[in-house]
Amino acid sequence: MWPARLRRAPRSSAGDVVLLALATHKASRLLTKSSVTSVLRAPFTHFEGPAGHAEVNESPRHGSRHAVGELVTCPFCSGVWIAGALTAAHVLAPRATGLVTTALTAVAVSDWLHLAYDRAKNR
Repeated sequence: MWPARLRRAPRSSAGDVVLLALATHKASRLLTKSSVTSVLRAPFTHFEGPAGHAEVNESPRHGSRHAVGELVTCPFCSGVWIAGALTAAHVLAPRATGLVTTALTAVAVSDWLHLAYDRAKNR
């Protein structure tokens, strides 16, 4: 039997799906590529070098930490788990999740605007 909360789960609008998609993209990039979060990945990865605008390339360590290293260096791999967590949170706490997804989406769009501005400026 499904918990009552899940039986009454709200339907997701197209806007919700777009917010979740953009928020998942941004959260997965923050987790897997951001230079700021590299300290969290350090026990599981080897630094390989810078990868552009505030991002780094890292590879998973060998041994028992390899699986976690794969997860925290691959935005595609972590995106599945982040999308799952955000979707579950959307059902269990829609208002709070809406705030988080809106903020992450705003940051993602802001990043793209910064990159577009840099490209236009350098032409």
